[in-house]
Amino acid sequence: MTTLTDIGKLITIDSHSNRPVITGTRTSVRRIAGLYNQGNNAEEIARRLNQLIITQIYAALTYYHANRLEIDQDIAAEQTAYEELAKQHYSGFHTGEVHQRSP
Repeated sequence: MTTLTDIGKLITIDSHSNRPVITGTRTSVRRIAGLYNQGNNAEEIARRLNQLIITQIYAALTYYHANRLEIDQDIAAEQTAYEELAKQHYSGFHTGEVHQRSP
């Protein structure tokens, strides 16, 4: 007898980040989407993230495509925030300022 997989249970919303993740893992749909958008196909992603099975990768990609606008906006907002922080952090290097770290 074959056991059917309820694909609706393969993706859950993480209670800490409020973002979709592959159920039972810490791998976010955003991470899978990022790898996909870099040109990797599902099989390549599964090889890179070998703790996941191909079914989980396809579930994440399906979720991504069904919610692409929201996830792409989330990725873009995080990238913008990262770039702003990097700009602030490295601005002192261009002006010759020396930043000391607190112990």
